[in-house]
Amino acid sequence: MKRTRRVLAGALLTGLALLTSAGAASADGPSESPSPSASDGASGPTEAGTAFRTATAIQQNQRATAGASTGDYLYWVFPADAGQRATVKAKITLPESAARHGASTWQVDVYDGLRRRQACMYGRQTGKAAADASAVELTCVLRTVRAWSEPWANDPLPGSYYVRLTVVDLPSADLGLPVQTEVEVTSVDKGGAADVDGTLAEPLVPGVSSVAKTSDTSAKASLGSEPEDDWASGWWTDRWLWTIGGGVLGALAAVFGYSLTRGTGRPSRVPPGV
Repeated sequence: MKRTRRVLAGALLTGLALLTSAGAASADGPSESPSPSASDGASGPTEAGTAFRTATAIQQNQRATAGASTGDYLYWVFPADAGQRATVKAKITLPESAARHGASTWQVDVYDGLRRRQACMYGRQTGKAAADASAVELTCVLRTVRAWSEPWANDPLPGSYYVRLTVVDLPSADLGLPVQTEVEVTSVDKGGAADVDGTLAEPLVPGVSSVAKTSDTSAKASLGSEPEDDWASGWWTDRWLWTIGGGVLGALAAVFGYSLTRGTGRPSRVPPGV
């Protein structure tokens, strides 16, 4: 009897340890430490679109650069899949201070495939550059992408996400001054903690084209707002680890509890004369 109890207790402890370690590794995902700076990413496109329809397609962990004039609206588009929490980082290298007439304020905005503006959870979405500043850096950490949502909700869903970068306040005399921009998107996988009971029929990927100049100066359009390894699919998620592990632990606990309460199998009192 005691041996059986020891075996069951050991099985319970082992199962609990395995479930805890699996949950910590899968549900928490990578560390929420700050993403690397834009200069650490792989080299990407060297131009930006000027509207949603001409947004330049980039992949996550890819550094996009573009030269522009102060006052331009610059657009990029990137894919984000279910369970990902994306971070958009932008850097604007400003003209020499001698050429500028005052401070300027820059802003980065993110829109989903339906062109709904997505709020930043935290980060410096709007930044003011002093008259003598050489650069300004912006950050927008988005909410975790959900696999499904109610039609009336504004939840981020799998698909294309547009980045728009522009100046929102500056002296009018500084309009048209040349600037250099850098944009990079990274993400962390939030795992089963972000899973929901439902999936979209198709990701929100509109017909977006990025126009790239070839060597013969002709324009070539390409669709590039999908992940390099395709969209997530299939029924398996790490929530199954919690479901299966919880069922196993529940069964072991039931057996262990029964073994504690059933006694030795003989009645505690023996009737007189027996």
